[in-house]
Amino acid sequence: MLRLLLILGLLLLVEYYAFQAVRTVAQSWGTNAQRTATWVYWLITGLFYGGLLLISVIRRRGTTPMPWAAYAFSTLLAVWVAKLVTTLFPLGEDVVRAAKVGLNAVLPAPPRFDPGRARFISLLGMGVAAVPFAALIYGMVRGATDFRVRRLTLRYPNLPPAFDGFRILQISDLHVGSYADNTEPLERAVRLINEQAADLVVMTGDLVNNIAPEAEPHLAALRGIRSKEPILSVLGNHDYGDYVTWDSPAAKTTNLDRLKAHHRAIGWDLLLNEHRVIERDGHQLAVLGVENWSSHLNFPRYGDLARAHRGTAGAPFKLLLSHDPSHWDAQVLTDYPDIDLVLSGHTHGMQFGVNLPFMKWSPVQYVYKQWAGLYEKGRQRLYVNAGLGYIGYPGRVGFLPEITVIELKRG
Repeated sequence: MLRLLLILGLLLLVEYYAFQAVRTVAQSWGTNAQRTATWVYWLITGLFYGGLLLISVIRRRGTTPMPWAAYAFSTLLAVWVAKLVTTLFPLGEDVVRAAKVGLNAVLPAPPRFDPGRARFISLLGMGVAAVPFAALIYGMVRGATDFRVRRLTLRYPNLPPAFDGFRILQISDLHVGSYADNTEPLERAVRLINEQAADLVVMTGDLVNNIAPEAEPHLAALRGIRSKEPILSVLGNHDYGDYVTWDSPAAKTTNLDRLKAHHRAIGWDLLLNEHRVIERDGHQLAVLGVENWSSHLNFPRYGDLARAHRGTAGAPFKLLLSHDPSHWDAQVLTDYPDIDLVLSGHTHGMQFGVNLPFMKWSPVQYVYKQWAGLYEKGRQRLYVNAGLGYIGYPGRVGFLPEITVIELKRG
């Protein structure tokens, strides 16, 4: 209830101050123009909150919104983000106005400070707000499928000689339901994946948004991924159907079984709290895969790392596939010092942020300690992939869809 009240309070604050900014700017436009601006503002606002309610109902029913609806709602969301940025300026101005009122109360008459709103401040706020608005629109037009390959080299003294130069390609968070029946983006991604000629391809969860049938238009495209070693995969939080209202527990179980069958149909070896050992020239590398395990209470814990780890003592190098990066801090670092590298996804970089060589920022960093890129503690490492697909907002800004190629080296 407290969280709900805080959210409602924030929404009301944003709408109040954003409307004040629009009204202040419109003061010089004339009565009719002011009236039109007011109607347009509240029409867009009503569409946004109505769309938010509709999307929540559709999600609970287990169906994926039509692509046009996602784009329409996300355009309205971009407007709301612009409102949020605009709010900062009249809100800050009100602090100054309050100080002016206080000074006018104590200074001799006549008042020396004008406590009215400045049109320039509102114009400035709306101008600054145009930047994230334009970025979010551009993210939908191009960013959502602007696939990028990120390469890095990791050195380990305990890496078996036969695996010196071993190349692992990671994809994560495909969320194929967001593409509906449009197979072109994934076909293009698969071509880019195959160009990397990786030794091992792994997929670290969230094949779908909510339900198994979402994957069916894309099975043929994903079946085209090539890897020298068998392709390994794990499940993510969206794969279990937990965000859908099912008619019965049996229906939910049937959906999950259907999704597992899709992994097999694609040609992926789905690791369900188990491991596989890759052998080269008598040397071994163990790949462990767990079901979703999160330290955040609003995400499921189906993973059993102890079970996946059992029987891997003979492998000098261990790689863990675990969808949620919070697993690294909560369990891997504390209980499994022999796991050398963890590959995760889940966060998407929130599909929005600043991703530059000298600066990395996204709102998701206030929820997840490890949320994008490489993290190290002692000799153990975690890599968090920004994801190949998208969900909700049909775009990406800053954190573009990612194919990661990791080369292991001795040393």
